[in-house]
Amino acid sequence: MAQYVCKVGDTSGHVFQQLETAQNEGEVRQKLAERGFHVFSVKNEFNILAELSGARRARKILINDFLIFNQQFNTLIRAGLPILKALDLLAERAAAERLRPILQDVRQRVREGALLSEALAAQGSFPPVYVTAITAGERSGNLTGVLEQYISYLRVSTGFRKGLITALIYPAILVAAVIVTLTYLVTYAMPQFAKLYQDLGIKLPGITQFMLALSAPLRDYFFLVFVILVCVVLAIFVWTRSDQGALAIDRLKPKIPVFGDIWLKSQIAQFVRTLSTLLAGGTPLVTGLETSSQAIGSRLIATSVQGAGARVREGRTLHESLAETRLVPELALEMIEVGEASGALAAMLTSVAEFYEEEVSTRLQRTLIWVSPAILVVMAVVVGFILISLYLPLFSLQVGSGG
Repeated sequence: MAQYVCKVGDTSGHVFQQLETAQNEGEVRQKLAERGFHVFSVKNEFNILAELSGARRARKILINDFLIFNQQFNTLIRAGLPILKALDLLAERAAAERLRPILQDVRQRVREGALLSEALAAQGSFPPVYVTAITAGERSGNLTGVLEQYISYLRVSTGFRKGLITALIYPAILVAAVIVTLTYLVTYAMPQFAKLYQDLGIKLPGITQFMLALSAPLRDYFFLVFVILVCVVLAIFVWTRSDQGALAIDRLKPKIPVFGDIWLKSQIAQFVRTLSTLLAGGTPLVTGLETSSQAIGSRLIATSVQGAGARVREGRTLHESLAETRLVPELALEMIEVGEASGALAAMLTSVAEFYEEEVSTRLQRTLIWVSPAILVVMAVVVGFILISLYLPLFSLQVGSGG
């Protein structure tokens, strides 16, 4: 899905801008109209310079700051403070200074008569899942309970994501080391050996001739090759940020041996964890599916969840609707079916999320046990082959001198 910058007005005549996430401009306009806003303009926010410079990321709230804010906000609400008074305190004394102007904007909207959920949505910096959860909490009169569930959700999902990233750090370092080593050998070491052998007039073995012939154009046109590679990477990056490119990449990911299944189950775990949090807070199922799709990083799964939401709206059961996506594992479907039949869908979704989070973590750890040594072995073989090809003429020269 893409992000859109929307210029809208509310019923009080207040005109402002906010970010919306959706598949297309028509969906954005429909969402805003359903919330009672008058839409003046909708523009696609994607900008390659903003993507590369991190300007877009700067507008997003950091997870740790967001978690601390919710803990403080929930504590104040549970202590009996009105929402506006709690916002007054946090807008001036929030632990993260970068949050204060955002909270000041929310406070101003609430002071003007907007509900907290409306103010959060209008501000545009808060995740859709959070806004939907707050809306459900306001309607049910259980705002503190919803906040506690959301805080728990943030802790679990953040811990799961950090665990995955930590597990991938070492293999990433190994791959980077391989690239740097090979670049040095091909662009610097091999040309030096070529010059040495030319000065000595040594007859080169075939393997050495091959390696030197391979390194010559890379050395002579290094900057050109580098620029081409950068352009190719940027082009792929831009393409993957589009709807078509993201969908194409997501369709390939599950087909990757070993890692494809791990990726798919991690996405399913994220989806059911988000949906269970929303349902536990009182959000209707169809609304929960629509909001959950916006919180999923995969375009493929997000689109499939939206399709499932449309089928649920037509009267189909959740497990039947998800089964038609052909992405959700059979075990998860069976557990969801039991949850629907027993009336404990939210609790069963939490169990599904915990099961797949544990499985993803375990399988990833086991896989990385042999991936890291495999990278080292490949690196040793390639580097060893290059070094042997470079030093082989010197061995021949030594043998010839000895004879």
